[in-house]
Amino acid sequence: MSSFRTADDVRSTGWWTVLPHRDWRTVATIEPGKDIDRNGIMEFAGVSGTFEELRAGLVAADGRRVIWLGNRRLGTVQVQELQWKSNLSLTVSNYENVLTGKQYEITNERGVTETLRGDDLSNAFLNSLAVTLPSVLLPLVVGAFAAYGFAWVRFPGRTALFALVVTLLVVPLQISLVPVLSDYVRIDLNGTYLAVWLAHAGFGLPLAIYLLYNYIASLPRELLEAAMVDGASHLTIFWRIVVPLSGPILASYAIFQFLWVWNDYLVALIFIGSQPNVQVLTMRLAEIVGSRGNDWHLLTAGAFVSMILPFAIFFALQRHFVRGLTAGSVKS
Repeated sequence: MSSFRTADDVRSTGWWTVLPHRDWRTVATIEPGKDIDRNGIMEFAGVSGTFEELRAGLVAADGRRVIWLGNRRLGTVQVQELQWKSNLSLTVSNYENVLTGKQYEITNERGVTETLRGDDLSNAFLNSLAVTLPSVLLPLVVGAFAAYGFAWVRFPGRTALFALVVTLLVVPLQISLVPVLSDYVRIDLNGTYLAVWLAHAGFGLPLAIYLLYNYIASLPRELLEAAMVDGASHLTIFWRIVVPLSGPILASYAIFQFLWVWNDYLVALIFIGSQPNVQVLTMRLAEIVGSRGNDWHLLTAGAFVSMILPFAIFFALQRHFVRGLTAGSVKS
C-alpha cells in the first residue's frame, strides 16, 4: 500500500489511513489574544486549562477537542471534531520513478525542495531474468537426465554415487564460494553470466536429482518395459514417456529454483560483481536502501516490482506444486 502513496503521506501517516477511520479534523482556529495570561489558566471553546494541558489537548463536554499548536508565545488554538475520513490520494508515480528513472521532487526536513532522479530498475529486472532462466533450466535438464539414470539404468556404483549426491544436500553453500571463485578467476570466468549460471546449476543439482529421482522411480515399471520391448532406447523413453509424465515434479522444482535464484544476493554479488550494467534486482534494491533509506515510497515500489514475477510463476504452476512434492512418497 505504501508503494501507491505519495512521499508526504508516507512520512506523515501510516498506510492504514487509506481505510475508513475516525480522526480529528479542525473545524475552527482561534488566535489567542495578547492579553491572555499564557502562564495561568486559559479558556477556549468551553474548556479551561494550563498551557501544558492545552498543548496535550483537552476534550470539551460536546466531544470536541481543543489543542494548542506551536509555542507559548506565537501558537494558535484549534478546535477539532472526530470525523470519518480516509486518505485515498493514491498514485503510480512511485513505480514510474523506480522503473524509468523519472525525476521527482521531495521536501527535506529543512523545508528545501530537491529534485532527484528515480532508480531505473528496468535494467536490473532484465539482468535478473538473464541470470534466473538459464539457472533454472540447466539443473532442471541435467537433474532430470541424472534422476532417470539413477532410477532406471543399471551401472556399477549407482548406489554409492546416488548416496554421494544426497550427501551434498547438507553441504553449506557458503563453504564452497571461495574455492569456486578461485577457480573462476584462474580460468578468467568470473564476472560473466556463465559463471553464475554454472554456480546456481551446481548448487541446485543435488536437490533436483533427489526430488526428480523419487518421482521418476515411482513410475509404472510395466510402462517402461513395454517401451523397451518395442525397441525404444533410453533417450526415447526419457523424452516420450518420462518427461510428459513428470510435469508436476518438474514444475515443483522449477518453482523452488526460480525463487531461490531470483531472490539470491550473495552468489550473484560474488560471481558477477556489483557493476551497474550487470546488477540484479536484489543488488539494486540493496543500493536503494543504502542511499535513500527514508524513501519508503520508492523502496516499497521497487520491492513490489521484484515480487511480481515470482508471484506469477507460483500461481501459474501451483496446481502442480503439491502433486509434485508428494509424488513418490507413498508406494502403492
